[in-house]
Amino acid sequence: MSDHILAIDQGTTGTTVIIFDRETHIAGRAYAEFPQYYPQAGWVEHDGLEIWRVTLETVAQALRAAKLRPESLRAIGITNQRETVMAWNRHTGQPVHRAIVWQDRRTAAFCDTLRADPAITAMIREKTGLVVDPYFSATKMRWLLENVPGLREGAEKGDILFGTIDSWLIWNLTGGALHVTDPSNAARTQLFDIHTGCWDDTLLAMMGVPACALPQIASSSGILGYTVESGFLGVAGIPIAGVAGDQQAALFGQACHGPGLAKNTYGTGSFLLMHTGTQTLRDPGPLLSTVAWRIGDQPLEHALEGAIFVTGAAVQWLRDGLGLIASAAETEALARSLSDNDGVYFVPALTGLGAPHWDPYARGMIAGLTRGTSRAHLARAALEAMAYQTRDVVRAIEAQTGIALTELRADGGAVGNDFLMQFQADLLDVPVEVPQIAETTALGAAYLAGLATGFWQSRAEIRSTWKLAKRFEPSMAPAERDRLYQRWTRALEQARGWALD
Repeated sequence: MSDHILAIDQGTTGTTVIIFDRETHIAGRAYAEFPQYYPQAGWVEHDGLEIWRVTLETVAQALRAAKLRPESLRAIGITNQRETVMAWNRHTGQPVHRAIVWQDRRTAAFCDTLRADPAITAMIREKTGLVVDPYFSATKMRWLLENVPGLREGAEKGDILFGTIDSWLIWNLTGGALHVTDPSNAARTQLFDIHTGCWDDTLLAMMGVPACALPQIASSSGILGYTVESGFLGVAGIPIAGVAGDQQAALFGQACHGPGLAKNTYGTGSFLLMHTGTQTLRDPGPLLSTVAWRIGDQPLEHALEGAIFVTGAAVQWLRDGLGLIASAAETEALARSLSDNDGVYFVPALTGLGAPHWDPYARGMIAGLTRGTSRAHLARAALEAMAYQTRDVVRAIEAQTGIALTELRADGGAVGNDFLMQFQADLLDVPVEVPQIAETTALGAAYLAGLATGFWQSRAEIRSTWKLAKRFEPSMAPAERDRLYQRWTRALEQARGWALD
């Protein structure tokens, strides 16, 4: 019997595949980026076939690194960028349009028309726990149906399928046998009622999305189906047993399995989630009430979420857009080369602002420039912006729940940056804990698959495998913390509504 689980972490800019053993040691790992497409200002797209090709190549690389054959795997877990929408032909398996990425803002005007009716926004909020924003999948599906010739007719006939990226991967892994998703991904479409656990007919009618085009909803931890030879490196019969949106997978991977436990993932964007139990928060304020996961046939579990659209993507922009750095790793040394930020602030609203501001018309802004400003200042400002935006979300969560954060578990690629982690602890005035496995998104997907197949017997056993790597204690003086944050708030206000005529 195999003693390894393979996790596919299909992110916004690349695909990571990690193979874990029973003690969560990493046996093999591989990563590859795929192209980003920007057809117009504010539009972001991916090529679904490129994602699938990169996924298979990365799986093969990880298996080679682990010196394992694919048939020796116990199960596969999948976690994915959420809200991104694929549409493909049921019969050919070919995409009918590039995927519209969660960062895409093309439906902002339509969202404005929805927000103009308080009754509609209240109904959407009550059913889905989400605010009306281009971030979510439903308006992207509507755009595709209205703008791709023949798509609506094909969808209504059952020839066209819609899905988030998990559905697209499972479809390919199973050779087109399964069109499924899990509740954590379904909850991000704005077509799913988080109270009933089903697609909602009223929301489907409002967006004009045919129910027959949507996937069936399975559990986040449970055997959904099996690979076929054509879909998984020539090997059939491997269970696909764990599926969750990336942020819910990270919450599970951080062992935040009970109410009040919280984590923040520092990736392309940053996403702070707090587990709230089996009950939804009726008034999440400027935050999102969302599904955390469903284990087997147990009740849905829920979370409160603050979604920050651009954090690590700002560093990527410094690298690829401006050419100021060769790699993200440079930013720590650049930031430490300065004794202070010298009043330079970067508001990375490159795709608008998410929680707790929800402003699709905000745009990026760099404030406080002088003749003495250098690339070190911009690198430091990008790192500090991650921490400022996280504090914005933490304060909103504390206001809505009445629970004061006592520690924050951090994960994602940026947790290797000690400058950022220390600044985050200082700004929040609570300890920040970094686990030994920082890529807890993939680990969460592995945990969900392993729990479903008996690889791990219980959540208690999973929690016992979580190990601390570093703990950052706050050390900043309160007056300095307040001064820095006040100036951030001032810069933030200048960026808001910038794209409005």
